[in-house]
Amino acid sequence: MGIIFPSIFLSIFGLFNLFGINQALFWRQLINTLLAFLIFFLIKKLSFNFFKINAKFFYWFFLIALIITYIIGAEIKGSKRWIDLYFFNFQSSEFLKPFFILYLSDFLSSKKIFENNFSFFLKSFFIFFVPFIIIFKQPDLANAISFLVIYLVMIFFSNLPKKYLGYSGLLAVSFLPFIWFLLKPYQKLRILAFFNPHYDLQGASYNIVQSIITIGSGGFFGKGLGLGTQSRLYFLPENTTDFAFASLVEQFGFFGGFLVIVFYLILIFYLSQKTVKYFFERYNQEKLMKFYFLLGMLVYLIFQFFVNVGMNMGILPVAGVALPFISYGGSVILALMIGLALIP
Repeated sequence: MGIIFPSIFLSIFGLFNLFGINQALFWRQLINTLLAFLIFFLIKKLSFNFFKINAKFFYWFFLIALIITYIIGAEIKGSKRWIDLYFFNFQSSEFLKPFFILYLSDFLSSKKIFENNFSFFLKSFFIFFVPFIIIFKQPDLANAISFLVIYLVMIFFSNLPKKYLGYSGLLAVSFLPFIWFLLKPYQKLRILAFFNPHYDLQGASYNIVQSIITIGSGGFFGKGLGLGTQSRLYFLPENTTDFAFASLVEQFGFFGGFLVIVFYLILIFYLSQKTVKYFFERYNQEKLMKFYFLLGMLVYLIFQFFVNVGMNMGILPVAGVALPFISYGGSVILALMIGLALIP
């Protein structure tokens, strides 16, 4: 079954969901999806070694693209996350993710890591922190946190002493109260709304409440393709992106939502098996790098899946995290399929 079968199934489900909400977006996403799978097979034809050798180049290329996005990117709803290429909205932070994981994997698998642990830790922190702070300032808190989670897990399983991670954690906790003042007003309201859904029913709490209503209205088998009133009539905001899962459950019910979750778990299980396999075989630099890359991609997929579904169900705060294969957006599906294609 591997990667390709659950990926195709989830993509088809995402396309059907879009078709029932907005047919114009359906055709765009169909092109994005076909292109993503084409790129997947093209990258599979190339050797992993090619991308390993050029990992640093790809990282810096997309990091520069991220900086350019922050400077000249189109501002949509207060965030500079995209460069408008006329035919495609290029989200550099999404494309950077797989190459950030690839470059960090190559860096952490170097034998030089044993020469000066502290220097290596600082360099690894620099690799992470530069894109993290730019994405945080876009602002895109959820994506910034995804980079943080990927970095922390990879560092935890690296050969670097865990004391550096511990010291960094203590330092971060000491600054935690000040982070509140760095958040944008809407980000603060989302957190308050999560802890008290009745805090502002027509404002900050509106998305959470509408998402829960939309999921509940789907029943067991759903209202049917194109018959979801909450999503079709736009009572549910961001019904094709952040809250695409709620739209899907409204149309296809608990049964459809359950099937989607099952296929995500199949994909996660497959990646977990491969990660564990390389964990026990990481006796040389090449296999160690592959282990780190698999681990990073596994964390990436798990984070996107659980945070998005959790926020749709009201058990996590609202965050701008796309649900891979289901949410509308070319950058997300293209970047993910590039990452999956690089899996050994």
